[in-house]
Amino acid sequence: MKNKNYYAILMAGGIGSRFWPVSTRDFPKQFHDMLGTGDTLIQKTFKRLANLIPEENIFILTNERYNDLVFKQLPNVTERQVVLEPAMRNTAPCILYASLKIQKENPDAVMIVAPSDHWIEDEIAFSQNVKTAFDFCSENDALMTLGITPTFPNTGYGYIEFDKTSTSEIKSVNQFREKPDYETAKSFLNQGNFLWNAGIFMWSVKTVVNTFKNNQPELFQLFALGIPVYNTEDEHDFIKDNYGKAENISVDYAIMEKSKNVFVIPATFDWNDLGTWGSLYDKLDKDESENAVVNAKTLVEDASGNMIRTSKDKIVVVDGIEDYIIVDKDEVLMIYPKAKEQDIKKVLQAVKEKYGEQYG
Repeated sequence: MKNKNYYAILMAGGIGSRFWPVSTRDFPKQFHDMLGTGDTLIQKTFKRLANLIPEENIFILTNERYNDLVFKQLPNVTERQVVLEPAMRNTAPCILYASLKIQKENPDAVMIVAPSDHWIEDEIAFSQNVKTAFDFCSENDALMTLGITPTFPNTGYGYIEFDKTSTSEIKSVNQFREKPDYETAKSFLNQGNFLWNAGIFMWSVKTVVNTFKNNQPELFQLFALGIPVYNTEDEHDFIKDNYGKAENISVDYAIMEKSKNVFVIPATFDWNDLGTWGSLYDKLDKDESENAVVNAKTLVEDASGNMIRTSKDKIVVVDGIEDYIIVDKDEVLMIYPKAKEQDIKKVLQAVKEKYGEQYG
């Protein structure tokens, strides 16, 4: 029997533009089967959370344009579970909004906030880490996060610096650090008490609401006005009229970096944020030439290290190409160096400017 006080907020509002041309504004990456497993990323994440949390307590937080996609891919969820943002306002406003809804329903709730598009292999270890955090948050006024032990000096992630003296599994956080340059990232690894910030948070609903109240009084007041109508038929009109007034601010900056009662558990599972084609390539099985292939049938000659993705069973012939991203999607074919994958957002913008918004 799962604990009825366990809740989840599954974050599914992003666009994932670095996965263009597969991920687009109208059909972003969390609704695609990026790994070729038969499940989309949001379906995999929902199942992972449901190992620990009652399914009816998993709330999907997404932009209102993705409402139909959510119900199509998660047909068992109810309208109560889908929390819609009428405007893009980063992570703090939507987490506060969903937290107030959950608190009104169950003041004893403890919850996890989890992105919908991450890759986690050992789901048992994930559930154990979350359960440890929930137990701690139930007894303590604590904001918790899961940190990932760094495997190389990555400059694309923020870092969490924890208290070196702690011998417990749960460590006190000294500070959050912004994405570093390469030399700084190397020094973080050498110091040994830095973790990658995976953007996975756990807390009691009481603690997180009080933290917003203390650290973001204007944002709190805006959403607190809606408490009388949350979880009623009048909620939609209140949110439509007020959500756009919220500050565009991340939950890290809004509350985590400003708080003293922050703790981290170094995760015991393998993790990848699946942020780019290169990170997807790292997680996929490879052929004998180190090419990662999703959906396609390939004929490969003198070609290695490529990421190849097409519609189902499309035949791709590749000769003399190394370390490229080759992605075929409807009217768009992209053949682009893996080394320049961070520029795909710029490429997308250039395509939209030249050929129209419908391609993004």
